[in-house]
Amino acid sequence: MHRIVTPALLILLPLSFFLAFFHWETLQVDNPGWLLRGTDNGENALGSHAYWHDPAAGMSLRTTMLDAPDGVPVLYTDSNPLVTLLAKPLAKMLPVDAQLVGSIILINLIFQAFFAWLLLRRHAPGPVALWAGVVLLAFPPTLANRFMHVNLMAHWMILAALYLFLDDRRAGQLRWWAPLITVCALVHSYLLVMIGAIWASAMLVRFVKGDTRDRILTIGQSISVLTLVVLLAKWLGVGDQKSTGTFGNFAMPLDALWNPHNSNFSTLVPAHHDYGGLWFEGFQYLGAGGLALVAAAIIIGWSLPIRDGERAVGRRLWGMVPALTVLSLLATLQVSLPPMVMAVLDLVRASGRLFWPVGYVLVMMSVLTVYRLSTERAGLALVAMIALQVVDLSGMAATIRMQSQEAVRHRLYARTTDPRWDQLVTRAKSVTFMPDDVPRDLGIFQEVAWRAIKAGRPVANVYAARPSGAAIARHSAEAAAFERGELVPGRLYVMLKGSAVAPAALRAAGARVMTLDGRTIIAP
Repeated sequence: MHRIVTPALLILLPLSFFLAFFHWETLQVDNPGWLLRGTDNGENALGSHAYWHDPAAGMSLRTTMLDAPDGVPVLYTDSNPLVTLLAKPLAKMLPVDAQLVGSIILINLIFQAFFAWLLLRRHAPGPVALWAGVVLLAFPPTLANRFMHVNLMAHWMILAALYLFLDDRRAGQLRWWAPLITVCALVHSYLLVMIGAIWASAMLVRFVKGDTRDRILTIGQSISVLTLVVLLAKWLGVGDQKSTGTFGNFAMPLDALWNPHNSNFSTLVPAHHDYGGLWFEGFQYLGAGGLALVAAAIIIGWSLPIRDGERAVGRRLWGMVPALTVLSLLATLQVSLPPMVMAVLDLVRASGRLFWPVGYVLVMMSVLTVYRLSTERAGLALVAMIALQVVDLSGMAATIRMQSQEAVRHRLYARTTDPRWDQLVTRAKSVTFMPDDVPRDLGIFQEVAWRAIKAGRPVANVYAARPSGAAIARHSAEAAAFERGELVPGRLYVMLKGSAVAPAALRAAGARVMTLDGRTIIAP
């Protein structure tokens, strides 16, 4: 019976969470329209779309269909390089309008439940306490909050790193860490930083506690992993991107654990709007159930003796204190720093995210502390906390679920409905947007760029997480040429919201200037 129940719950629990926050239609591979609405997830789908339709992409993890002719690394399109690469051989078998974003969300949730179960299964006093603990550890509000950028829903990598760190046998072995670090690098750089910090702590523990042979092996393995990361970074196209100089702008507020910030994200805990619009990246709210869990753990910790398993985990976690301290400092730091330091820290400019491992350790140790109770009381207490969490986060679930409402309509284009778009794109040799600041009209950009890529027409723009110096220079030169009326032959020009055609360009275009769906364009 156990062999059936465990796999079933490891599927049913994440599926239930998924259906509470997303419409099931998001799983349909041929239904990308819900993504092309001006969001980061739309960029995720667009980057993969470009890579799959780029005959020159090969194994480079770069596409020239966006930001042409320079091209852009898939990583900086907010796409998932790992999934995009794995699906490339199947691209001809996929629908021409394919998306895997919904599937990525569900897969992440399944892995999340699996590693939470691995972390708790040997400590739970009974099955109810085990699975209730899995729910509280696997599905915190911080995970749901990443709905706009699904690559960052791969929190299971944090749990996997915790699992490796806590395992005396696996913690020091390269054959376990190297695959995890590789997958992290091919999914998102922020996750790589977090997992890298946990790995570094594991190596430090081994170095300090080991003999001479262990220390030599530790140094060798560390050099191997660092070399691996450098090679992966080169493959991913990291290198000439410009610093934004915004480190600290997206830090974690000091009240983040108990402040939902968004009144829609909690029905029981009041939100304090004292952090402007930058709270999103530093969102660390535990939920009413999570807060009750931590409070209960403090009381139980003072009242009942510690269990052997919990003591062993706690002792092992002392070795992770350096990593958790550094991540916490980076997550909360808001000070003026020298430009050179700011450029280095630009890698983690959305620094508030870096607190996630600390949050998971806090929840895990709280669950283990509640496990000091009897089998029945531990199960009852944790189930009650889940009920409290469900009530508190019902508004958050409804708010997030509304973001995928478009998936129910199965409508590919919402802003570019004029049939002439397809005709103009097909006639064009290339497509560009003026000015280059495509985020100001991201929904239009995504829909037109989707059409262009499908027709095999390169797009001269991209919304990149980190723009390259060469691309910035090219866009400036193209904008200046446009102002002078020097139009590229065969190019479709799309003016973004609030932009006017330059007089010189207007004269050069003549009768080719027209309006489609409220946007001024210059036909090829």
